Amino acid sequence: MRQIKPAWKIALGLGILIAAAGCHTDMWVQPKTAPLEDSSFFADKSSARPLVPGTVARGHLEEDTPFFTGRDDNGNLVTTLPMKLSATQLKALILRGQERFNIYCTPCHGRLGNGQGMIAKRGLALRRPPADFHTDRLRNMPIGHFYEVMTKGYGVMFSYASRVEPEDRWAIAAYIRALQLSQHTTAADYAVAQQTSAQQPKTSTEGAE
Repeated sequence: MRQIKPAWKIALGLGILIAAAGCHTDMWVQPKTAPLEDSSFFADKSSARPLVPGTVARGHLEEDTPFFTGRDDNGNLVTTLPMKLSATQLKALILRGQERFNIYCTPCHGRLGNGQGMIAKRGLALRRPPADFHTDRLRNMPIGHFYEVMTKGYGVMFSYASRVEPEDRWAIAAYIRALQLSQHTTAADYAVAQQTSAQQPKTSTEGAE
């Protein structure tokens, strides 16, 4: 005697058949273009479309022209840091700049900024030697120049914009100024600095939690 299959198995089988019959490839096989593929839809035959004029990437509005370019609204290199900093904040910025300088700049420019880094010493053929920050030309250059060079590159030096954030570029520029002062400070300058430091009010930390 032939065994009759349970009704649920029959129903399940019918459901699978109906679902299979209803499947189409339209959902995954549909009109599309691969990256950089030609397109017959647009007049220039390019499927990759340019950004709409005025488009700004999220987080990159960059309205502060001096901070992000090293130049003022008239296109001149700035001569001072484009941020208002207290003495404590300035010290922290310079220390940060020293750290970033030692990482990114010393291979070519050396720890003293004299252009005697290991890359220069070991015979890398360059069209020009790495810059010596202690030349009269660079000592008299506006601080915005160093920021702009890090942003855009200069000579054989490539841009560090993708590696060093804007604030760190200013930190490095501030540290370069400190290096320049360290190598060209007179005894009179040191005496004035000591006197100024002595006149600064001292903050007591006693009883602070």
